[in-house]
Amino acid sequence: MKERPYEGEDDLPHIMGLVEHELSEPYVVYTYRYFLTSWPHLSFLAFAPDNPEAVGVIICKQSMHRDVRNRGYIAMLSVNKAWRKMGIASTLVRRAMDIMISEGAEEVILETEFDNKAALSLYESLGFIREKRLYRFYLNGKDAFRLVFAVAPSETERGCEPEDTPTP
Repeated sequence: MKERPYEGEDDLPHIMGLVEHELSEPYVVYTYRYFLTSWPHLSFLAFAPDNPEAVGVIICKQSMHRDVRNRGYIAMLSVNKAWRKMGIASTLVRRAMDIMISEGAEEVILETEFDNKAALSLYESLGFIREKRLYRFYLNGKDAFRLVFAVAPSETERGCEPEDTPTP
């Protein structure tokens, strides 16, 4: 499997096809463009060897939440059913999270359907925790869980340089 960043409008039909086929929530083209034009560096496509069609996609954003916290957000993650259980989703999530964290994200959040055991298992294996249940969150009437990954601040980000320990 190889992955690459979003490269522009030519990728949009591939992205829309994957998301529409694999996710329950319908999105209009403007929703895709909102994310892809504002945060193109936080969106990636995965391709199987010798296959021009994308088999996976992740679309994210990053912004200040309530002017207090730098928050990354995973808006969409979709992998073609035939290509699941091969590490594609976790690779895409890690790639996007690495960039968000390198750009100062203090947390990364997302929502997923409360009964999507595969997604919950994936995200929890990556260190996400369930923050709250959102009732009737999706248009299909299903509840969602909001999941949060809290980024551990480094010592220097907290302004606490490691102390020199005197040797006896």
